[in-house]
Amino acid sequence: MDLRLDVQRPSRCSGLPSDEQIAAWARAAIGDARESAELSVRIVDEDESLALNRRYRGKGKPTNVLSFPADLPEELGLPLLGDLVICAPVVAREADQQHKEPPAHWAHMVVHGTLHLLGYDHIEDADAEIMEGLETRLLEGLGFPDPYTAKELDEHE
Repeated sequence: MDLRLDVQRPSRCSGLPSDEQIAAWARAAIGDARESAELSVRIVDEDESLALNRRYRGKGKPTNVLSFPADLPEELGLPLLGDLVICAPVVAREADQQHKEPPAHWAHMVVHGTLHLLGYDHIEDADAEIMEGLETRLLEGLGFPDPYTAKELDEHE
């Protein structure tokens, strides 16, 4: 699978994953769903996440990952998948609260967000079961533990 990835890092946080790690995690999520894809990942701090979450979801707090699918007609045949905005401080805080290694939680956020870009959702219980099962299998394939074994309050919900 050919992936064109643009990573933007305006966050002031340290310990962020490399472009190569983000690409590997996104490729795993995309799998065979597409021959090629273009994806932007923007790693932000809480102020930008809050502004976007308020504007697009009506929520008054920063969140771990926001997904913005490219809403293009299929007949155009363009590989643009969409954009992910990941809030580094929220991901770090959640990893600590959920007793997860930071790379495991970062991988989960990239996989989770990319699956949203591919049309998966977790609003309905049946859809959540499908999406969480897929996330678990993908992350285990990447060498990470089940992200839902010690699931605590997730700011994404």
